[in-house]
Amino acid sequence: MSERPSWQHYFMEMAKLASLRSTCLRRKVGAVVVKNNQIISTGYNGSPKRVRHCSERGCLRQTQQVPSGERHELCRGVHAEQNAIIQAAINGNSLKGAEIYCTHQPCSICSKMIINAEITTIYVAQEYPDELAQELLEEAGVEMYLVTPDSDIPKKIL
Repeated sequence: MSERPSWQHYFMEMAKLASLRSTCLRRKVGAVVVKNNQIISTGYNGSPKRVRHCSERGCLRQTQQVPSGERHELCRGVHAEQNAIIQAAINGNSLKGAEIYCTHQPCSICSKMIINAEITTIYVAQEYPDELAQELLEEAGVEMYLVTPDSDIPKKIL
């Protein structure tokens, strides 16, 4: 890999940096929405504004022994992708034609939001086993790529 990072690696590092703000006890996730190589918004997973964080009151999913990848509604947190989309909306920014960089592959709920926000491309650092998410994204024509540190060229997933 060259010394100067590709745009994909550059923005993925930004998503990883955003994930450091996460208050989730199970998984630290970050997201960055980009349009024309300009950052539109960022997000990380954590409790809604003015609501105590899981790090302060405990994890509902752990308490109820909910397996990873199931029952996303049983969580006090807002996903990184959701927060990035919400932040863009608060600031009046259209995401039509944008790209999103996520530390983890989006779940089915986030995938539906990405589709409806008209984001065209997803870059992920880690895959996540959610067949419904992949099916929805593929049907909607959203492309997804895996960005790895050892390759300048992202690997197409969808």
